[in-house]
Amino acid sequence: MMNEVLDEVKKDMDKTVSAMKQALQKVRTGRASIGIFDGIMVDYYGTPTPLKQLATLAVPEPRLITIQPWDKGAISAIEKAILKSELGLTPANDGKIIRIPIPPLNEERRRDLVKMVKKMAEDYRVEIRNHRRDGNAMLKDLEKDKEISQDELKLGQDRVQSLTDDHTKQIDALLADKEKEIMEI
Repeated sequence: MMNEVLDEVKKDMDKTVSAMKQALQKVRTGRASIGIFDGIMVDYYGTPTPLKQLATLAVPEPRLITIQPWDKGAISAIEKAILKSELGLTPANDGKIIRIPIPPLNEERRRDLVKMVKKMAEDYRVEIRNHRRDGNAMLKDLEKDKEISQDELKLGQDRVQSLTDDHTKQIDALLADKEKEIMEI
């Protein structure tokens, strides 16, 4: 019983770390990354379609992203979707391919991004601690129902705390990497 609780807590914490990785990919830095386009939906003949399903995205240079639609008729819809997104990027197209230059970030914008990323990381740490609380509550319920002993409860709580520490370190490492990436010139 205790192992099932621990497995569930670990699975939930792993999902939280994965969610943070995905959220950080969407944060624009001064470097080109196709991850910033995750979640952009294009109105393709009346159907909201993910951008990645309509075109080939590439990073031929560190500060340039190219988008080559498979259907040339989708170029204007793709451009509109990028302009409507809150990325602050200006696409330029030549009728066949869309080029998006990634401007370097100024110092103030870098600091704002770092603050935003730190707040995101704290939100994910809180989520990890909530999983710890839920896991400990499940263990206490098992002990109350006489399914595990007090010693097993203490052992289980120690393991939940260990999982919490490990996953918090992973979040801190992701934060440090993203901060470093944002502050690079």
